[in-house]
Amino acid sequence: MLFAMTILLTNTEARRIFLLKQGLAGHPGRALGKAGLLDLIHDIGFVQVDSIATVERAHHQILFSRNQTYRREDLAALLEKDGELFENWTHDASIIPSSFYRYWKHKFRREEASIVERWRKWRGEGFEAAFDETYARIASGGAVLSRELKADGHTSGGWWNWHPNKTALEYLWRTGKVAIARRENFQKVYDLVERVLPEHHHAPDVEHDAFVDWACRSALERLGFATHGEIAAFWDLVSPDEAKAWVEAHRDELRPVLVGAVDGKPRASHAFADFPERLGDIPEPPARLRVLSPFDPLIRDRNRAERLFGFFYRIEIFVPEPKRQYGYYVFPLLEGDRLVGRIDMKADRKAGLLEVRRLWLEPGVRASAGRMERLEAELGRVAKFAGVAAVRYLDGWKPG
Repeated sequence: MLFAMTILLTNTEARRIFLLKQGLAGHPGRALGKAGLLDLIHDIGFVQVDSIATVERAHHQILFSRNQTYRREDLAALLEKDGELFENWTHDASIIPSSFYRYWKHKFRREEASIVERWRKWRGEGFEAAFDETYARIASGGAVLSRELKADGHTSGGWWNWHPNKTALEYLWRTGKVAIARRENFQKVYDLVERVLPEHHHAPDVEHDAFVDWACRSALERLGFATHGEIAAFWDLVSPDEAKAWVEAHRDELRPVLVGAVDGKPRASHAFADFPERLGDIPEPPARLRVLSPFDPLIRDRNRAERLFGFFYRIEIFVPEPKRQYGYYVFPLLEGDRLVGRIDMKADRKAGLLEVRRLWLEPGVRASAGRMERLEAELGRVAKFAGVAAVRYLDGWKPG
């Protein structure tokens, strides 16, 4: 019996491969355009959506950090006019290429049973009656915002106090019966899927084995190398057991990989058999310093980011202020192939300023003149993108 030879990756090689796969190895100033934007999102897989706009909303910042010719108008056109992107769930709400929509039908079917069971415990018996009523309202009356369906006298609140039609809209969206046609002031506007996505994306259903194969294969393509758990977690479409079974069934296509980690303990992973030939010369990422979104896919898997980059990161939005190590919404800093620090800042649009509150550099990273010049240049670019005129540095922002 022949055994595939194990590929050994140094930590530097591993970081650069992952940066390449996640769209962070190219020059951020190259011309993008709408077609290039669609290709970028296809290549990285998805872009997480989040409502927090401390500087800019997560999806815009994720794309801007990869290419600073990115235009919000191109994203809106791809989502709202062309239907080449759609919004639904990976591990969280995300923008996804519509060419993948047929695979999401499997997720919709899985969600349908689990959501009803969970929500019955939350809302009690009988809440499903609003589902048909809400669907019929959209089918006959057209696209709606959730507030347009709100019952008279209902008191607003968090998810625990959603009115029945809001619950129905979320269910219909999460199970693929309606889609997000557009957003108004970031509020979802729902419509029937067939009126949102072009007909060519309503492909015939994919049978289960082909779906699992696509989910695992496409995840490994975008990760470069991965454990079966990382493969399953990438899209959150298949279970770890399904990913493990896929790896076992495709051993002839895969090679074992030992991935160098910052702590020196190699991580056993998998890659495609032609992995070395595909890579060629691994490009060195641009040396410029870039601000990443807290929801950037590079750091979404916190454990993987810590192994590859030695960078421990947690969002502290829900941590009481006295217990925060850093701040409410702190942005990671990428320089070349290293995560070198984090920064606390906020766009004050009334004052027209990007307010920089505090900078933390990682151990062993110096606040050299060259690095600070690169940071200030990047903050100027971020300020312009956020629509403010200048950067204001608060007293004590710079490490001593």
